[in-house]
Amino acid sequence: MSRPRVFVTQPIAESALARLRAVADVEINEDSSQVLPKEKLIEAVKRADILLSLLHDTVDREVLTANPALKAVSSMNITADRIDVAAATELGIPVTNIPAIVTEATADICFGLLLAVARNIALGDKLFRRGIYPGSQSNHLAGYAVSGKTLGLVGFGRIGQAVARRGRGFGMNVVYCDPRRLPAEEEATFDARYMSFEDVLREADFVSLHPQLSPETRHLMSDAQFALMKPSAFVINTARGPVIEEAALVRALKAKRIAGAGLDVYEFEPQVSPDLVAMPNVVLTPHLGSAVLELREGMAHVVVDNTIALIEGKPPVSCLNPQALRKLF
Repeated sequence: MSRPRVFVTQPIAESALARLRAVADVEINEDSSQVLPKEKLIEAVKRADILLSLLHDTVDREVLTANPALKAVSSMNITADRIDVAAATELGIPVTNIPAIVTEATADICFGLLLAVARNIALGDKLFRRGIYPGSQSNHLAGYAVSGKTLGLVGFGRIGQAVARRGRGFGMNVVYCDPRRLPAEEEATFDARYMSFEDVLREADFVSLHPQLSPETRHLMSDAQFALMKPSAFVINTARGPVIEEAALVRALKAKRIAGAGLDVYEFEPQVSPDLVAMPNVVLTPHLGSAVLELREGMAHVVVDNTIALIEGKPPVSCLNPQALRKLF
């Protein structure tokens, strides 16, 4: 029997690839600087038995049906945001995923964005590289305080709680909203106060978004919500891009209804509004939430664990549609 063919949409940790090469013929898109265009993804899928995809890859019905012999999708995704799992299930294609192991790394980038936009760190770096040095006590780059301010968390799951711990380290007052209020003893461990969503927006100096993406949370932040925030407040998004209606964010920033934004995710990722790119009070990072070398290596090994399990006919670590699992080879 010939070895299974696996296509990997971008390079992953070499230690994980070495394990995969031991059991399969592996083809890799070597360009890690950009998302593989859909037409190239489809061409590659036609040559593969298993697609090993990353979070940014859109695996829709067109991709899944490009090769009738495609047997599985092994995804480095926790949720199914960009994968048509219903279509995969209909086609009998199992889709594996990874456990939620990115909590601390995502909380780190969240707080990094918060500090960068409040204290003009990214803007200061840009100006200094252009030879601009306003002076150590100039108000030219004076920003906003973080310590002692109110951190409002929209969503208080794993990542929201990790951000709360970082906020408490900066002496911030933590308020939160979530569909499920924590028991009083758990709230006390974070010294956090529960509020309605609207009251969090009104009170917070920094609104940090952490809901899961769903039809209910798409455009959770739009014109009406930005209007509730303080003119001196910032919004930080490390959850999913469509949680914010990007056009409404642009309107709020242009009208100075809020002070700024720190974004790691975007509504039409990888595209971002040119208006946001041009704004000095907006810090943008290209979805770096889990971009920690040790973590990414661990994530790659979990994906390879899943892929090898599929090849060997064993249960994968995690699967989004276990009803599609069967002997593939």
